[in-house]
Amino acid sequence: MTPNLTGAPGAPGTPSAVVKKRGFWPMRDIPTLAWLLLAAVSTVIHRFVPMPGWLMIHLLLLGAVTHAILVWSQYFSLALLRSALTVAGRRNQNIRLILANAGAAAVITGVMIAVWPVTLVGAASLITAVIWHAVSLISRARSSMPGKFGRTTRYYIVSAAMLTMGAGLGAWLARGDDAPNLVLAHALFNLLGWIGITVAGTVVTLWPTILRTRADEHAALGAARALPALAGGVVVAAVAAAVGWLPGVALGLAAYLAGLIIIGVSLFRAARQKAPRSFAALSVGMALVWWAGAVATLVVGAVVAAIDTAGFTTLNGDGFAALAALFGQVVPYLAAGFAAQVLVGALSYLIPVVLGGGPGPVRAGNAVFDAAGPLRVTVANAALVVCVLPVSSLMRVVASILYLIAMASFLVVMLRAMRAQRRAKAVATPTLDHKRRLPTAGSDVSDPTSQEKGETQAKGETSAHPQGRRAGQAVAGLLAVVLVSAGMAIADPVGLGWSAAPTGDADAPVQTVQVEAADMRFTPSRIEVPVGTRLIIELTNTDTEQVHDLVFANGIGGTRLAPGASETIDVGVITANLDGWCSIIGHRQMGMTMQVVATGGDGGTTVEDSDAGEHGDQQGDHSDHAMPGAIDLMGEPGPDFTPYDAELAPLPASDSPTTREVTLVARDEKLEVAPGVTQTLWTYNGTAPGPLLHGRVGDTFVVTLVNKGTMGHSIDFHAGSLAPDQPMRTIAPGESVTYTFRATRSGIWMYHCSTMPMSAHIANGMYGAVIIEPDDLPVVDRSYVLVQGEYYLGGHDGGEVDMDRLATRNPDLVTFNGYANQYDHAPLPAKVGERVRVWVLDAGVERPSSFHVVGGQFDTVWSEGAYLINRAVDTGAQVLPLAVAQGGFVELTFPEAGHYPFVTHYMIDAERGAHGLFAVD
Repeated sequence: MTPNLTGAPGAPGTPSAVVKKRGFWPMRDIPTLAWLLLAAVSTVIHRFVPMPGWLMIHLLLLGAVTHAILVWSQYFSLALLRSALTVAGRRNQNIRLILANAGAAAVITGVMIAVWPVTLVGAASLITAVIWHAVSLISRARSSMPGKFGRTTRYYIVSAAMLTMGAGLGAWLARGDDAPNLVLAHALFNLLGWIGITVAGTVVTLWPTILRTRADEHAALGAARALPALAGGVVVAAVAAAVGWLPGVALGLAAYLAGLIIIGVSLFRAARQKAPRSFAALSVGMALVWWAGAVATLVVGAVVAAIDTAGFTTLNGDGFAALAALFGQVVPYLAAGFAAQVLVGALSYLIPVVLGGGPGPVRAGNAVFDAAGPLRVTVANAALVVCVLPVSSLMRVVASILYLIAMASFLVVMLRAMRAQRRAKAVATPTLDHKRRLPTAGSDVSDPTSQEKGETQAKGETSAHPQGRRAGQAVAGLLAVVLVSAGMAIADPVGLGWSAAPTGDADAPVQTVQVEAADMRFTPSRIEVPVGTRLIIELTNTDTEQVHDLVFANGIGGTRLAPGASETIDVGVITANLDGWCSIIGHRQMGMTMQVVATGGDGGTTVEDSDAGEHGDQQGDHSDHAMPGAIDLMGEPGPDFTPYDAELAPLPASDSPTTREVTLVARDEKLEVAPGVTQTLWTYNGTAPGPLLHGRVGDTFVVTLVNKGTMGHSIDFHAGSLAPDQPMRTIAPGESVTYTFRATRSGIWMYHCSTMPMSAHIANGMYGAVIIEPDDLPVVDRSYVLVQGEYYLGGHDGGEVDMDRLATRNPDLVTFNGYANQYDHAPLPAKVGERVRVWVLDAGVERPSSFHVVGGQFDTVWSEGAYLINRAVDTGAQVLPLAVAQGGFVELTFPEAGHYPFVTHYMIDAERGAHGLFAVD
């Protein structure tokens, strides 16, 4: 018998009382809408937020989809196990949903602000909610009499175990450990496990229900056989990924695909009985297609990688790197094509059902959900197909916008449908018979007789959405995407392999060359092309760390490619020799150039850089070093000027070595570096120099570098001694790495970005200081830290380092702590008779330093770990001489009140900004 879930015996509010399933339930209905809205907003503003790809995917999957799974797997378990939802059960579910949503919010916030404890607390909250969810399902399964498909609730229990493992890995990775093998395992557990297995268990019954037909007679048996293949496949693939065993990854993914095929057979048979017509059915159906296609792609990629490496591979080897890159490319389509579509499709069917009210109101809700359904589904999927193709970034952006419009319209449609259903309920008079026709949580969802499938509704659907109109909407959606893509192809012909500028005879013979970009080289770097031949370059970035592009002096150029990405560039008809290069700052100077040699004609003429136009070297016009107006170093700083804090606070007393954890976030910042002069610097934590690290001999430093910049970055600590291969490697935007070292020797040590060209990264702000105090360091009254650096300006307003200027070793500015003459505007305070210690580091790139205090004498000089003078009565020093990357400290007392300038006694550099004042009271 089916229990009556619209009412139940027992005193209201008692744990045994059964609650109604119909109507609005805030904790069930609001969070999904909120997460989807946040995902849509983050997509619109993605250029203005850090880690936009990660953020969009996690708002959708960790937020909206996870909440939906926790809600609807409970709903279906009640139906499949023929159980009732009690007051206590709903209260517990509310608590679980609060824990899960708060945990997801904390995880996302913690990762975005790079505060690991916040992420850890969020992950713990989420895992607690999911384990509790699984326990409730197990308890319900043991105490109920399941229907035909009752055993499919095991899918929900298994998927919960997958999320527990995946979320645990995610929390560990959030510390900043750059482990691509664990990233892949984390994604496998969460995407194919938590989400995939949940969907697999649900569509067995939901798919025929949405189609309003009976489930295939072998569906229950197929579901029972598929679960071991799906679950085992995920576990094998994830564990194999964690240890770097590529055949295991391929085997696990193949088993998972086999499980999908088993379930897919039953779903296909149901669709043959009644073809998908409603928006819900079309959306879920397309989601299943993207799911299977993505998994099949991963299987092929894993098999190819395993064959190439013949078994185990280094975790950063070519085979594993290729698989990780492929998975990174597939994940957005699993999120957008599979997860998003199955979510909106399922909700389009379920929301009218749970709001209830009788056939009339439910039919009213369905009618709104189905409005322009084929059009919306076609636009979304056609746009995704465009994104899959090797098109230009502009065309991919436009296609993404079309997808977003089509999918985000669900939010508007949902609100309209709920309002329409409420209005219909207000005028309807439901009867007992009507209630029987509505699906209840206790009915067997595989039986269409228990669903809202009455003849009147079926007729209503047919008349409201005749087949011709649906086909017309689908054609209109496809044409919309095709026409917009064609327009973009005209505006940006490179997107379809055409030229970005007039390039000669369209009927010219074509020569296609495959080029790889890696290790600051193009391979091949010299291409011979007969005069009159159109050159097509298929460029692939095979570097494992760096972003690259390729531009030519004739104005043709590609987009910036992440590691593993590729694109096609139509260089045009070759009539003369042509130069090409990578336009990312410093890469050209490192030798990342290409020469196209015209043969068989007068190929002696070369297209010069002056013709490069907008695709030329993106460092800008360097002729402005005549500088329109000299820099006024004594001018007033801008209104946002805040001096870099040069004061060194004393370390707290400690009897044992300390572990010091710090997160450094690499990001681009437009900063003022002299009055009226701004530069777009590459920074650690938004300042140049980066944050000061301070400790004692014996302390351990755990430094997490998070790259939120626009290119690859790294970090090299002179204060640590260890092999640089892994901790100092370059990481791509969006990645992170953890660097752990033990301070064994005292000194003021430099840290800096070691990504090539190193000179560019240091000169553009990526450097800082680490002070490791010797055990016997005497106490002083005040301590300051001054780090000398240089700027080679790329113009006055927001430029980046000028590599041509850097090659002259003739800086525009030399500074202490990143701003020219800043301590003339904000003098460092001291008092007469106080002992003042000044730590000085020369970060370079090129200029040595000779630190001097005008009017002062040093009675203590400590350089590179040794005292040159140590508070002797009758000896002193006038300068602390430092080569590049050397450091030390001096001590002095000021005999009387006044202003004491400090400079580097390389006076030309003092006049370039390496100047400041002590204000002595």
